[in-house]
Amino acid sequence: MAAAAFSCCHGAGGMVVIVVVVMAMLGGVVAGGEPPFSCGGAAAGGGQGYAFCDATLPAEQRAADLVARLTAAEKVAQLGDQAAGVPRLGVPAYKWWSEALHGLATSGRGLHFDAPGSAARAATSFPQVLLTAAAFDDDLWFRIGQAIGTEARALYNIGQAEGLTMWSPNVNIFRDPRWGRGQETPGEDPTMASKYAVAFVKGMQGNSSAILQTSACCKHVTAYDLEDWNGVQRYNFNAKVTAQDLEDTYNPPFKSCVVDAKATCIMCAYTGINGVPACANADLLTKTVRGDWGLDGYIASDCDAVAIMRDAQRYTQTPEDAVAVALKAGLDMNCGTYMQQHATAAIQQGKLTEEDIDKALKNLFAIRMRLGHFDGDPRSNSVYGGLGAADICTPEHRSLALEAAMDGIVLLKNDAGILPLDRTAVASTAVIGPNANDGLALIGNYFGPPCESTTPLNGILGYIKNVRFLAGCNSAACDVAATDQAAAVASSSDYVFLFMGLSQKQESEGRDRTSLLLPGEQQSLITAVADAAKRPVILVLLTGGPVDVTFAQTNPKIGAILWAGYPGQAGGLAIARVLFGDHNPGGRLPVTWYPEEFTKVPMTDMRMRADPATGYPGRSYRFYQGKTVYKFGYGLSYSSYSRQLVSGGKPAESYTNLLASLRTTTSEGDESYHIEEIGTDGCEQLKFPAVVEVQNHGPMDGKHSVLMYLRWPNAKGGRPTTQLIGFRSQHLKVGEKANIRFDISPCEHFSRVRKDGKKVIDRGSHYLMVDKDELEIRFEA
Repeated sequence: MAAAAFSCCHGAGGMVVIVVVVMAMLGGVVAGGEPPFSCGGAAAGGGQGYAFCDATLPAEQRAADLVARLTAAEKVAQLGDQAAGVPRLGVPAYKWWSEALHGLATSGRGLHFDAPGSAARAATSFPQVLLTAAAFDDDLWFRIGQAIGTEARALYNIGQAEGLTMWSPNVNIFRDPRWGRGQETPGEDPTMASKYAVAFVKGMQGNSSAILQTSACCKHVTAYDLEDWNGVQRYNFNAKVTAQDLEDTYNPPFKSCVVDAKATCIMCAYTGINGVPACANADLLTKTVRGDWGLDGYIASDCDAVAIMRDAQRYTQTPEDAVAVALKAGLDMNCGTYMQQHATAAIQQGKLTEEDIDKALKNLFAIRMRLGHFDGDPRSNSVYGGLGAADICTPEHRSLALEAAMDGIVLLKNDAGILPLDRTAVASTAVIGPNANDGLALIGNYFGPPCESTTPLNGILGYIKNVRFLAGCNSAACDVAATDQAAAVASSSDYVFLFMGLSQKQESEGRDRTSLLLPGEQQSLITAVADAAKRPVILVLLTGGPVDVTFAQTNPKIGAILWAGYPGQAGGLAIARVLFGDHNPGGRLPVTWYPEEFTKVPMTDMRMRADPATGYPGRSYRFYQGKTVYKFGYGLSYSSYSRQLVSGGKPAESYTNLLASLRTTTSEGDESYHIEEIGTDGCEQLKFPAVVEVQNHGPMDGKHSVLMYLRWPNAKGGRPTTQLIGFRSQHLKVGEKANIRFDISPCEHFSRVRKDGKKVIDRGSHYLMVDKDELEIRFEA
């Protein structure tokens, strides 16, 4: 026998620890050994003559055959993230929990790099998601997902992975700037998060119709964006969310995951949604995710969300009730051991049936069938069978990590064009800051050992040899600062770089911030260094979430500000290339940067829309009515670009009769067209193209993202002020022009969500907007 401990939470910071004894038959793969598989070849035990081993049959039929052969005890043993093996049928144990947020991670312990004999000791560490999102480039996101999926399959083939079900990406909306896990997300905008979800999931899962490369899991449905704030924890938080906000803000990324990307897993959150825990919510899991959206896959809980229903949320009276309500609501598998411990008793007490478990297991085993785990040795039978150690940390993947970091970096300030620097004109530099030479500061959370790591200090040393380094603070918390020493170093140097910001000690899973200011003595240190320096200093911020740096924004002694997020293994080199002009920055902020006064707003208020009567300012660029430090989509470049809407269409004249017949009056009193009544075919016919001409006026080649918004003439019915409807990234040489096409779908882009959650298109004017250039589209019969 072997003992295994599972914490109740998904990742760091557990609330309770449940220790169970796991039978040796659970045993997983040994690092450096053979990949686990069933059916044929060297697979242990029987099974080869059964229907579940027949690869010509549909996965669902094979899964049903296998489930029908299991005993009740064997079925219950499948309900946790560590699923037991069934030796008599040749079914190996399986580890469902692996992480791949921005590279293969060891957080779930389904992936291994450190055992004796490991052929792979590292994996490519891409930038933390929020920085990657700042590139506004869905092709980049796809290629990152593709690279991570390739490395995961390769790791499995060489026997260093116990599964291929990756619990990534995190596509929750970054609603509040204090949220510790906002760094993991694509930002605050539902359109952007949806496009990220589609690109990343498609890359991860592969393009083979025969077999999945990996299984991607979009988490955490839904309205989950609080860790621990003012005594309220994610384990006991009941999010009060309107139908309007659910439909037009919180749910769209998850819907896109399922409908457009065909994600094979959805993870439900700890959050209670209007009084019902997400993992016990049949309307959410069965009616919406599996019914309306058509999930073809499995639903997993966050760890140990089922136990928390009873222990923290007091939603059920007994463990058996919690297990029963979750399975009946549509949950298929619980991260942790709670279901494995209590499902049998739930059956004995008549609260659960074996058929309820069968339904869940069919969903689970069907995914394992689609991953090729029941097709014999995956190295010979799989379309991905040729992948191995040589496909991990490849030159192409390392180059992609560098590209992603460079493309995401956002230039926030560049007074008098102080950047880029001419390396030949820099006699000496001072590099100051706690994040300047800390490899962990580059990676964020959910990570594995990176292929390589270049800190900002090392990046600068690649350009300038005369460098003096001083951390300046005892850590990113900066409880103790060597301010006088830092000022002295700055005063004797030609140029000064300050690498400041946050770390996982300020923002992480289980930890929200209470302030948007830089921690500890950082602000006073930066100001003192800037005052002492010979010329304006360059401030580089390594943070996940936004910070209020108004003091630096307005200080003329601080000449430039870069936001570099948590930029991954190549972060230091990427920053240096931007500083010295080998890369023209083109990143744009994927979140609003709020002033410190925003912290007066309770994190527990889930409303997106402003309420002027009570002074509630609203959230995100779509609804926020207050001062900002930097706006969503803001970002400077070393080049000057022009953008102009040059053409756009409108719904075909021949379609106006149908629109006229559909016009109704909504409860808000506006004439509108109901999306449901227009129908799928009608919505398809209404689509039209819009073209933006963009030109690089120099002086450098560069990659530029064009963001297209929709503006309404008024904010009636809770419409946002503006709404991002699309973006395209284009590399342009100096002087080069390009026409960028946007495919406009009125049903998707012109619609708004009413208070009852229904989508309508208002009759009248809608304005496509790129910068201040607008094109009016009249939508009416």
